[in-house]
Amino acid sequence: MLDRKFILDNAELVKKNCSDRGVVVDVDRFTTLESLRKEKQQHLEDLNRRANDISKQIGKSKSPDEKLKFVEEGRDVREMTTATKCELDEISDESDKIHRAIPNMAHPNAPIGADDQANLEFALGKTEIPKFDFEPKDHVEIAEKLDLIDFDGGARVAGSGFYFLKNEAVLLEIALQRYAVELLMKSGFTPMTTPDLARNEVLQGIGFNPRGNETQIYSVENSDLSLIATAEITLGGLLANKTVDAEELPLRFCGISHCFRTEAGAAGRASRGIYRVHQFTKIEMFAFTLPEQSDAMHQELLQIECQVFDGLGIPYRIVDTATGDLGAPAYRKYDLEGWMPGRNAYGEVTSTSNCTDYQARRLNARYKAKGEKGTRFLHTLNGTAIAISRALVAILELYQQADGSVKIPSALQKYVGFDKISR
Repeated sequence: MLDRKFILDNAELVKKNCSDRGVVVDVDRFTTLESLRKEKQQHLEDLNRRANDISKQIGKSKSPDEKLKFVEEGRDVREMTTATKCELDEISDESDKIHRAIPNMAHPNAPIGADDQANLEFALGKTEIPKFDFEPKDHVEIAEKLDLIDFDGGARVAGSGFYFLKNEAVLLEIALQRYAVELLMKSGFTPMTTPDLARNEVLQGIGFNPRGNETQIYSVENSDLSLIATAEITLGGLLANKTVDAEELPLRFCGISHCFRTEAGAAGRASRGIYRVHQFTKIEMFAFTLPEQSDAMHQELLQIECQVFDGLGIPYRIVDTATGDLGAPAYRKYDLEGWMPGRNAYGEVTSTSNCTDYQARRLNARYKAKGEKGTRFLHTLNGTAIAISRALVAILELYQQADGSVKIPSALQKYVGFDKISR
């Protein structure tokens, strides 16, 4: 979340940012409540001081009447203190709710627009879009003919949006994981498998809403746990309520996890097959940095994503995400959109976001600089190295052959042990 003082000092700027991002938040009400909070807090402190003074006077009283007078005054002060504390709590609760709903400030150069239609393309990958001398199929048709994905079995077991990977597709998933993890380890990332569940306070700290009608999260009934939508949640939670030394930064983590999303409202041809599903495996990058390091780290994460998909021979474009398409924690976000012949269009395969200190404030994740008093909030960044389901869509469709077979990208052949899937 944003610093309270920053909001109060820059209310008009914050309101414009909310408007640019399509977020309805009553910033004026927040500033009013903060003023009331300060007044009530000061009044409460005055009452506490008065209560202490009265307590001392009772001990010094020289007559029963004088003592009774102070006792009665003390009772009145206690009642006023209780009432004021109740009012302060109500004001604080309302203010905090608004505060947590205010999104991060967007980068000054982020395109301003209501949705992904305003995203700005600014670069292309090294691989050109292939030209087929036959009518290309989509990954659902390819997987059916090659017996790679069982959608019917997934639906019988868990419902629509779930699936079984089969045969060579399983080996491809493992290969993609190894390919990405080995590349990230060479770039200084610490590999980790993470829990598939996290406490709701951690989800909220990262910026996910585990409850409510608009949630994309699966929550566990009668517990404070939810299934994670991304390892960004678990990796970000690593430093919740912790302080690290500035000399240790930046910290780079690579998380391997399952991801679970309700995908409420998602439908249509563009979401066909395994492009948009309720469960998938993802290799996630996450970094904790000093504030002055985060812009450079954001570029580093983007370049790693490019390296991953250039190495797989997947054509893509990079887009600068528009303000209305940014998640609340993101200061700036870049998406890689891979070319998918089955839809004859680009589809998002990765994204990387600089969240500045927005998540760290919610998680209370801090650093301490040598020789300085006090602590400061870290900056956090995340980026998808590989979302397996999206990568499989691109590989099956881009590497399909006229005879119905699928070539294996050269970067993955050493992991799978063959160069083609055929029947």
